[in-house]
Amino acid sequence: MGDVVARPGEIMIFTMDKGSVLTHILKSNDMSTLLGGELPVSVISNNKYISPLTAEAQAADRNGEEDPPSLDCAIHTALSGEIKSVILVGPEGSGKTTALVKLVMGWAKGEHLQKFSYVFHFRFRELNSLDGALSLETLLLHHHSHAPPESVPLLLQKPEDVLFVFDDLDRYKHSLDPSVHTLCSDPTQAASVPCLVASLLHGSLMKGATFVVATRPTSGLEFLSGTRVEVLGFLKPQREAYFNGFFTDPAVAKKALTHMERTLGFYDVCASPKFCWTVCSVYKSLMDAGAKLPETLSQLCVDILVHLIQTLSLNNASSRDLVLALGKLASHCFLDQHSSCTKEEMDSFGFQQFLNSVGVFLHVEGDQSDVFSFRSQLMQEFLLAASFFLDKSPSEGVEKMLEKHKGCVKFLDFFMSGLSEPLQRRPLENVLGELNSDRIVDFKSWFKSSSEKTLKECYKERQHRCFHLLHQAQSESLVKEIITPSARVGISYGDLSLQDCVALSYVVTCLGEMEQLNLYGTKNLTEEQAERLIPAMSISQKIILSGSSVSTGAVHHLASALSRGLTKELDLSNSRLGDEKFKILCAGLRDCKLHTLKLLMCRLTEGICEDLAPVLTSATSQLSVLDMRSNQIGDQGFTTMCKALHSPHCKLQELMLQNCELTAASMETLSAAVCSGQSQLRKVGLTHNVIGDRGVETLCKSLQHPLCKLQSLNFFDSELTGACCPHLMEALMSEHCSLTELDLSVNDLGQEGALLLCQALSRPGCPMEKLGLKRCKLTEAVFKELSSVLRSGTSQLKSLIVGINAVGDQGVKHLWDAVAHPNCLLEELDVEMTGLTDACVEDMCAAIRASKTLKSLELRNNTLTDVSVPALVEVMQDSPNMKEMNLKYNEFSEEVFDMLDECDTIRY
Repeated sequence: MGDVVARPGEIMIFTMDKGSVLTHILKSNDMSTLLGGELPVSVISNNKYISPLTAEAQAADRNGEEDPPSLDCAIHTALSGEIKSVILVGPEGSGKTTALVKLVMGWAKGEHLQKFSYVFHFRFRELNSLDGALSLETLLLHHHSHAPPESVPLLLQKPEDVLFVFDDLDRYKHSLDPSVHTLCSDPTQAASVPCLVASLLHGSLMKGATFVVATRPTSGLEFLSGTRVEVLGFLKPQREAYFNGFFTDPAVAKKALTHMERTLGFYDVCASPKFCWTVCSVYKSLMDAGAKLPETLSQLCVDILVHLIQTLSLNNASSRDLVLALGKLASHCFLDQHSSCTKEEMDSFGFQQFLNSVGVFLHVEGDQSDVFSFRSQLMQEFLLAASFFLDKSPSEGVEKMLEKHKGCVKFLDFFMSGLSEPLQRRPLENVLGELNSDRIVDFKSWFKSSSEKTLKECYKERQHRCFHLLHQAQSESLVKEIITPSARVGISYGDLSLQDCVALSYVVTCLGEMEQLNLYGTKNLTEEQAERLIPAMSISQKIILSGSSVSTGAVHHLASALSRGLTKELDLSNSRLGDEKFKILCAGLRDCKLHTLKLLMCRLTEGICEDLAPVLTSATSQLSVLDMRSNQIGDQGFTTMCKALHSPHCKLQELMLQNCELTAASMETLSAAVCSGQSQLRKVGLTHNVIGDRGVETLCKSLQHPLCKLQSLNFFDSELTGACCPHLMEALMSEHCSLTELDLSVNDLGQEGALLLCQALSRPGCPMEKLGLKRCKLTEAVFKELSSVLRSGTSQLKSLIVGINAVGDQGVKHLWDAVAHPNCLLEELDVEMTGLTDACVEDMCAAIRASKTLKSLELRNNTLTDVSVPALVEVMQDSPNMKEMNLKYNEFSEEVFDMLDECDTIRY
């Protein structure tokens, strides 16, 4: 009987018998199974319930929040307000059903949601079997006997007191599209069950009632409105609590959890409480028997299938037939998108003798136990893979098999890869007999050919998939056979998932050493991902993380990998590293094999220089190239760095400081360092800094010092004028000057200053090999003097960059004369945007033909036209020394493009 309650001003009404509801739930006839999970009632009654988390918990976990949003809290919060419809959406086994049972039990115990007088709990899969016409009143009476008959007419008039709980929407075989039903509003009117359900959920029947609907992602969701709650399941803390509750021995629980997190924790399925139950059950069985725990998902599924087969006590032949039948059923359900099958369909797949055995694999329901469905989609896929290799009949081919099931499956190729290796499949063959060797050979042939093609392409997802299949196979020899040295070129590993990181680390570890680990463009390298990549990073000669976002936790693991590994070059350019993360990185830089560190645009400030100095002076540091371009280092920070250059342990040879907010003030410290006798510095880039004439004057003094080893200076756009040229001339005239490269481009040197430089370049023994004077306001007189230098027989110049100086054909003619001279050693000449016309082409071609050294000619942004093209193509084809001529942005028409294409050394 129900309770009788009187409300002020109202007649006596009946309420639902909560004790009967509770008793009905506790008397469930279902059983816990390995694949189906522990019964919700058992979990709740034994105080083992752990609330699943909502999808928002992942963000909360990343942000370090201690109490991530739980599903129970989300449901109660929604139902305690004015919300009338809550839809729980989550993958298989994520805890939705158990959460709903706990919700109803809690209401029946009086713990919550007492504003509802009636709670009706339906499962869509049970509604599938109801035929004929029923009124809502009849449905509630016949299928929920906990409501007193006399109360039903009253509750139908008070829908706001009613909560409907619907589970398994994804198992519902009817449409919820309101356009295919004639929706009803009268609860006493008879209608089909699909019509009643649609009318309830669309609000025409029992308007004002509250609904909670749970489902896996399904197309039926498009017809439902309401507050949607994405169900995640368990994160690591919840899994830890679950394992501690499952195993009585804390040490065993820790061992099992650690192993699962290492080998499986990166798969989404590990968020499933049901999957955790399966894993714990299998691990317990294996550990009790003293057996080895599985290393991959494929190995786990092998252990599960072997365990289930052994519980049935069938002989090998019968077990084989059962798995073949299950494989046919699996394929049918995937391809026809049916979640369940009838007994007639089961018979057609060969289950006649196994109907009493299938319960360990399938959920059996219906009034006559005549509806069958897989308990686990993961095992459904594995059974499909296993049955493919068991089948002795002629194969349709691996490629067709995979293509046919594309879009329906997630791990089928994983499992096929695992089963293709002898060690992986041996336990299964012990209970099923040998797999079909022809089909295994077919799979391996497909895998090798498809991998060869994939590794040549630019599709990261396909390349990552190849790594996953290798990981499942667990064969070092197969990895080396497929990931050949030539196949590794161009592979990008950027933007990896945690799962990708595990597979990649396995592959790289099998290879033993990687020349380059390219993680370019990784959007967010997390602590977990970096931890999984430590083995791969440790044995990679070069790590590229440019254009990536690296978390603080990830930097810790990167530092660890560097300190213990083989890495010689690390590129963190454009990674938004920042001072705090860089300080963490420095811990690994003090004792590593790193030679080159690129930190272009890493948002660093002068604050990091105090941490960098001990790295540079460490006796174990091998760092010789440091690129810190476009960071706010400033004079104070650079001064701190320069002090490290005095150390005999500092091995720095190249220092790139473009756009680092430096001025002449810090050049004194640099000058002192390079003259100290300890500095190994050979190359300094000071581009886009306000060095000015005074700063150059200071450095020029050091260039004349006998202990200075500087060979390359770059003052590109450093606010210089001709006033610095006397000091440069003096330095270049010094016998101690070892400068071979000097870039003064984009500074206003003018004619007078440049002529002084030419005078210094004429000195016999001047070591200058590369000179940059682009956009320096040079005149024809300067070009004439440069020509004289090149023809002198004493000049070592091999590269001359004088573009963007408006001297025209007449000015550049001096250089053509020099190029043609036998004393000229030029290999590279840049005369971009100097005002060249077709009139210069005859002299240019003559010079190219005469030169024995010229290899590269930069002619961009001039006014050459179609008429010059035949001569240019001819001279390039006739000159084997010439490797490149750049003609971009001249005045060519499309009519000469075909002619230009005839010469692959011309760019246009």
